Amino acid sequence: MLRPFAGRADEPDLVALRELVPSATAPVTLHPDHLAKHPEHADRKIIIGTMLPQAAPALVRDTGEILLATQTLTPGLDASADIAGALLAALAAEPGNVVADGPVSALGAVERLPQGLAGLPRLVDLLDPAPLKVTVHPGFGWWLPPAEDDSPGLSGEVQASLERANATVVPTARLSSVEAAYWTQPGDKRHLRWVLPFPAGKDGGTDLVGAGAEEELLDALARVATAGALTVGEGSRFVGSFRADGLVVPVWDLAPDADADSCEEPAAALRAALDEVLADRRPLTSEERRVRAGVVGRTLTLR
Repeated sequence: MLRPFAGRADEPDLVALRELVPSATAPVTLHPDHLAKHPEHADRKIIIGTMLPQAAPALVRDTGEILLATQTLTPGLDASADIAGALLAALAAEPGNVVADGPVSALGAVERLPQGLAGLPRLVDLLDPAPLKVTVHPGFGWWLPPAEDDSPGLSGEVQASLERANATVVPTARLSSVEAAYWTQPGDKRHLRWVLPFPAGKDGGTDLVGAGAEEELLDALARVATAGALTVGEGSRFVGSFRADGLVVPVWDLAPDADADSCEEPAAALRAALDEVLADRRPLTSEERRVRAGVVGRTLTLR
């Protein structure tokens, strides 16, 4: 499935949670259509996040709260269907249980379905369409239930496991001025990775990448680059892009001292510039075509 999260307004952030961000969460609610059929789920609290302990697809706290993962060890053919399947399993599970089932869109499982992938519910069917409100975390403390005054402390084994997980987290921050742009600092270098949505009104809500929409986005990046405005702050440098779950993810190297706050205004200005040139339907000039070839040619293979 080239664009598993197509049809949701927060498609870029879902892609980022699945592909880019080490530790983040967002509260979600169930779709009104689902609640109409299952009113018993109306009070369930659900948190969607990046990775869970032992890369489990989902777990149910003793309180009934559900933690749902976007990152798992064994992907299927459709990430959206797999996450939706884990959510349905968690809704049916007793409190205190871990959902450890394999992906519902695994090839063997799909081949046994009369309708194939089309017969599986997806996130767009189960979750309320309101966009995610993502919180990025410096570690995985959110795995643990809220502490109570009379609760025992963590066991040594749990504490050690949490410390090992926390040690893998690369410092990351989500920009607030634009959607789905994430500052990150792996080692001594700093980068901005921005999952860009396709132009509005393209693809008709399908799950396949619309070649026309992607071409328009690349044209827009080329126009902005030709104008010298493909920047996210002083000292930043566009280094290329990669594709994640069907969307284009441009990447910039940042100045050695650039933090997320320093990218906010430049990113907002770049978003405005992209919106302006996306409305420009004229053909690219020869110079813009030359620059576009360079933009497209800088395809990154490492994320």
